[in-house]
Amino acid sequence: MSFFETIERYRDFDFADAIGRAGEADIARALSAERPGPEDFLALLSPAAEGRLEDMARKSQEITLRQFGRVIQLYAPLYISNYCVNECAYCGFRQGTQIPRMKLTMEEIEREARIIAATGIRHILVLTGESRRESPVSYIGESIELLREHFSSVSAEVYPVDEPEYAELVASGLDGLTIYQETYDENVYDALHRGPKRDYRWRLDAPERACAAHVRTVGVGALLGLADWRRDAFLTGLHAAWLQDRFPEIEVSVSLPRLQPQEGHYTSPHEVGDKELVQIMCAFRLFIPRAGITVSTRERGYMRDNLVGLGVTRMSAGSHTEVGGYAQGPRTTGQFEIADHRSVEEVSAMIYSRGYQPVFKDWQNL
Repeated sequence: MSFFETIERYRDFDFADAIGRAGEADIARALSAERPGPEDFLALLSPAAEGRLEDMARKSQEITLRQFGRVIQLYAPLYISNYCVNECAYCGFRQGTQIPRMKLTMEEIEREARIIAATGIRHILVLTGESRRESPVSYIGESIELLREHFSSVSAEVYPVDEPEYAELVASGLDGLTIYQETYDENVYDALHRGPKRDYRWRLDAPERACAAHVRTVGVGALLGLADWRRDAFLTGLHAAWLQDRFPEIEVSVSLPRLQPQEGHYTSPHEVGDKELVQIMCAFRLFIPRAGITVSTRERGYMRDNLVGLGVTRMSAGSHTEVGGYAQGPRTTGQFEIADHRSVEEVSAMIYSRGYQPVFKDWQNL
């Protein structure tokens, strides 16, 4: 069984018609539902729901406080390689971009780790470009083993691997996986990708393989702006709910990354506005109340400040998207432009000012 069966069920579904038909009665039903179903979730993502955004935000805040309390977990991304064999139209690391390519040695990774750990961060997200030759599973595993000495939780955002390889990484100390489908629209996905990443089904099933290999947490999402955002948000929510139902022991989360300027200057044909991003977050919270919601430094500081309390449970802080960016400075280009350049200390102060507490550690991998 795979989430692909759900994708097939919705392949010929007329999203535009269903969303266009959603009216006030549908929004009211979704807002009053104890556990909104897929039809309710779709109604909450519709244009008609924009007029009830304050009601959605109020209920989203209530659910978030009940499920998670007044806390925001902080983490930092650590890019250890930017070699890539794919040609993804929207990515600054894609093979054809003329950027300096780098891969950190273990000594360089340790140097980065010491700088990040000195800020108080204890949750780290390891990232690579998608090149098995330059960043084999053994290299990622060795990096994770090293990072365990500095961080209580090590997650990864790397190319999809098979279940035994995920198990190998878990044995090295990996406890979380983040992997974005980029877009759930199969036609758009096929048009935007060249290389191994073009295999839609292999990527779609990666979170399930990781769960079967006993990761502790798994995060899914779409890169908002690549395709119809309402369709991508709807299928992201269904994917997260499917994983929660199939693997109740796994912490499941969703992310809301919006396309940002990058090397190559790909622009969005489906721009997502600030108000629409809030609508997506609130709809996620109402449909999947137990799921964590991550907002990274892709978003501007002003926007992130105002999302605290509306559903977000996890934020990155003090981030660099260049390989070796913490210790060596920008010797190469980042994967995308960061919009919130505040330090960990400044982001923590912002969270306190909103009546919430920044959490640096809520897990210890033994």
